Amino acid sequence: MAGPQPPPWVHAAFLLCLLGIGRAIEIPMDLPQPPTITKQSVKDHIVDPRDNILIECEAKGNPAPSFHWTRNSRFFNVAKDPRVSMRRRSGTLVIDFRSGGRPEEYEGEYQCFARNKFGTALSNRIRLQVSKSPLWPKENLDPVVVQEGAPLTLQCNPPPGLPSPVIFWMSSSMEPITQDKRVSQGHNGDLYFSNVMVQDMQTDYSCNARFHFTHTIQQKNPFTLKVLTNHPYNDSSLRNHPDMYSARGVAERTPSFMYPQGTSSSQMVLRGTDLLLECIASGVPTPDIAWYKKGGDLPSDKAKFENFNKALRITSVSEEDSGEYFCLASNKMGSIRHTISVRVKAAPYWLEEPENLILAPGEDGRLVCRANGNPKPTVQWMVNGEPLQSAPPNPNREVAGDTIIFRDTQISSRAVYQCNTSNEHGYLLANAFVSVLDVPPRMLSARNQLIRVILYNRTRLDCPFFGSPIPTLRWFKNGQGSNLDGGNYHVYENGSLEIKMIRKEDQGIYTCVATNILGKAENQVRLEVKDPTRIFRMPEDQTAKRGTTVQLECRVKHDPSLKLTVSWLKDDEPLYIGNRMKKEDDSLTIFGVAERDHGSYTCIASTELDQDLAKAYLTVLGRPDRPRDLELTDLAERSVRLTWIPGDDNNSPITEYVVQFEEDQFQPGIWHDHSKFPGSVNSAVLPLSPYVNYQFRVIAVNEVGSSHPSLPSERYRTSGAPPEFNPGDVKGEGTRKNNMEITWTPMNATSAFGPNLRYIVKWRRRETRETWNNVTVWGSRYVVGQTPVYVPYEIRVQAENDFGKGPEPDTVIGYSGEDLPSAPRRFRVRQPNLQTITLEWDHPEHPNGILTGYSLRYTAFNGTKVGKQMVENFSPNDTKFTVQRADPVSRYRFTLSARTQVGSGEAVTEESPAPPNEAYTNNQADIATQGWFIGLMCAIALLVLILLIVCFIKRSRGGKYPVREKKDVPLGPEDPKEEDGSFDYSDEDNKPLQGSQTSLDGTIKQQESDDSLVDYGEGGEGQFNEDGSFIGQYTVKKDKEETEGNESSEATSPVNAIYSLA
Repeated sequence: MAGPQPPPWVHAAFLLCLLGIGRAIEIPMDLPQPPTITKQSVKDHIVDPRDNILIECEAKGNPAPSFHWTRNSRFFNVAKDPRVSMRRRSGTLVIDFRSGGRPEEYEGEYQCFARNKFGTALSNRIRLQVSKSPLWPKENLDPVVVQEGAPLTLQCNPPPGLPSPVIFWMSSSMEPITQDKRVSQGHNGDLYFSNVMVQDMQTDYSCNARFHFTHTIQQKNPFTLKVLTNHPYNDSSLRNHPDMYSARGVAERTPSFMYPQGTSSSQMVLRGTDLLLECIASGVPTPDIAWYKKGGDLPSDKAKFENFNKALRITSVSEEDSGEYFCLASNKMGSIRHTISVRVKAAPYWLEEPENLILAPGEDGRLVCRANGNPKPTVQWMVNGEPLQSAPPNPNREVAGDTIIFRDTQISSRAVYQCNTSNEHGYLLANAFVSVLDVPPRMLSARNQLIRVILYNRTRLDCPFFGSPIPTLRWFKNGQGSNLDGGNYHVYENGSLEIKMIRKEDQGIYTCVATNILGKAENQVRLEVKDPTRIFRMPEDQTAKRGTTVQLECRVKHDPSLKLTVSWLKDDEPLYIGNRMKKEDDSLTIFGVAERDHGSYTCIASTELDQDLAKAYLTVLGRPDRPRDLELTDLAERSVRLTWIPGDDNNSPITEYVVQFEEDQFQPGIWHDHSKFPGSVNSAVLPLSPYVNYQFRVIAVNEVGSSHPSLPSERYRTSGAPPEFNPGDVKGEGTRKNNMEITWTPMNATSAFGPNLRYIVKWRRRETRETWNNVTVWGSRYVVGQTPVYVPYEIRVQAENDFGKGPEPDTVIGYSGEDLPSAPRRFRVRQPNLQTITLEWDHPEHPNGILTGYSLRYTAFNGTKVGKQMVENFSPNDTKFTVQRADPVSRYRFTLSARTQVGSGEAVTEESPAPPNEAYTNNQADIATQGWFIGLMCAIALLVLILLIVCFIKRSRGGKYPVREKKDVPLGPEDPKEEDGSFDYSDEDNKPLQGSQTSLDGTIKQQESDDSLVDYGEGGEGQFNEDGSFIGQYTVKKDKEETEGNESSEATSPVNAIYSLA
């Protein structure tokens, strides 16, 4: 039955378990042994002359070795030189210059010897050199005169330094020299111009050398260039012309090589170093360089191009990189090639390095020293630092080329052997001792160790031991007798036990037993199996914009008996948890994501036994990097092609490029948008305006934002021309009532088209056909004075520069200044009902400008009471308004005025009419309080009282009196007649008075002369006194028909009664 299968992730863990299962057996230090070199200086040892010299040499052995040195293959007596000392228990040399001395005196080849009674070990031959930074020789350099378009090489020739200095070119003011495919520095330090341009005269050129040990920079006297040319440098239209060279009178040439010269060359390189091939060509236009390998492809994993494709570097070359390489230089005039034959040589390198040999007496063994190189290296054996040929003969030793064979070894065979293999390119030196010992087995590690391992992992149980002869080692588990080897177990030659995949049942006690002919030794290891640590919820790749919050999860399951630690890496480096980050047990939160947060995040969950990790990539959408390397080509009078190299889009595709320009005449230093292009292009033709000295830059835009602007391009000036259009937004407006200010939008640099831009301003009154007034203005305004109020004018503004006038301008109507308007006309106030009042008016007769509206102020009043003033504003087109009355008795006073932008004009005031029946519907309480009203009422009351008294008195005096008609009429028998001929007076309403007659329908009809006092007399015989008073008797005639028995009587009139009292 098959055992349990591990989960898939365990197989990946196997790759992380690197087992050192092969190691040389070392002699414990408490046992006798020959010396072994443990530390030494490098073969080529360059020192700083300002410091003390240190040459290292350390070794171990039992007994402890002693040291001595040779210098230039001769014994170096350290004791005789007071400046030289040797460190205690070490062979390291210290040369002290604090008390004086020259370090150069100690240059040479040093070798250290470590010796004890069992042999002598040697260090490498150490070549000591003192760093040098010599001064540049004094020289006077004449100006370099060269024709434009010719090639030029400025030689550096730095002083020889140790090590070689780093070369770079700058101006004398320490500004770097801009390099490109036309101008570049060669590997030898020289500065090459493929063709010289007139702008190369702008600066001087100085070669600088930086020395490593002294940290100094030395500067050569600068070169000054004088370029002979047919055109001045400031003629940018030629300098940027698409056929720039021919336009400047420079003949175009096919390429030729400046370095290396000729058509072929050869180069040797040592195995393991870098191969650098270089081709620098001249030509007009500047040639392009391409690289090829004859009969094959360039090694893509090791090849890279440098110095604008002029150099090819192949790293860590091997024999397969030998062959023929060629560079191809080409321009539109033609191409040439140069072939470089590359030979790969090799200093000696190890195939099998000799190792220490530990033998028991009588055993056989061998030392092998096998190396390779080109040319084939030679092998020389030495013993204890002496050539093997000079050593005493040893019948148990046999030399067979690169191998020494030992048979039936004895104690006398103990020694240190050196193998030196060398060729013309270098050497290798190795020490290996032969030790002959009789030692029973011993364990070298601590006893009864506890080993904790992770389930399903591969593990190894070490049991370091020593013995001579070399013991055999066997493993047992839990005291069982069977040897553990095979299946899930494997025992290596050094005694380590490997368990290929740990299971729960592998937990227990393991015993290792080492045995040789002299005895045995054993040790135990207790093995515990733990659950693995694993991340069951891993962080996921995320994309975030700047300023947002991101959370990366990392949830872990682990063995509870082990302490868990969760840490994070960013880009494989420990993550610093700043104040923008929060680390919790199962997550990492980043607040306010910034562009620097972009990268990989690794969650590491670890215990003391194992770890699991999970990686996620956070993509921060950032603004794009700035475009670079702007280039102007295809230049014409009214267009130019601009090309640029896009910057990194920072994970958000570039959607747009904004091209801006700056000109140095009208608004220097201010950038304006020129045009926009899709993010997929990096070259565009730009339309240009005349007489502008352009400089361009490009801004990249993506979803996140805009990049920083690119560095500006070189300048390009277009030729001039008359203006093609006139200024816009021409206006004429009065600022005062007697003027008109003419303004316009001034034309910018791209519309000036020439120098001395100015404006011809013309004006005249509209529809008068008077001649045009004109003036030339350099600004953007002109004020016309002494104008009538608000009069229309015809206005024209025409652009003009030194090349001519612009097109005929359009005519614009403007107006002189405004004034206050007159009052609105025909202001009418009507009251159609008791609830509303309607107002109507007409526009002012003299607006004196553009009406901006009307202002209405009105107040309700009732007698002496006045209400709150209300204000209404109307548009210029409004001529009606309706007021809702607050009450039916109050009246309103309205004041209306018109407005212009100057202000409100003359006002007109009207009041609303009085409401109907106002005499008795007015507020009674208010009238009753008036003095005149009280007096009037008293007089009326007195008059009524007098009238009543008079009537009463009259009635009392004339109760019975004789009545005579104007003509005799007999009385009827039924008349109520008194005995004395009188009758009772009756004031009955149903009996008509005299002077009235009855109509046919029974109604009373008044006589025409019923208001005459004569009719009230008897037959007109009434008489008046001299004062005009009536003295006759006022009677009432009554006709009565006997058949009907009707009576006629006449009542006394109150008026007559009053007159009768007179």
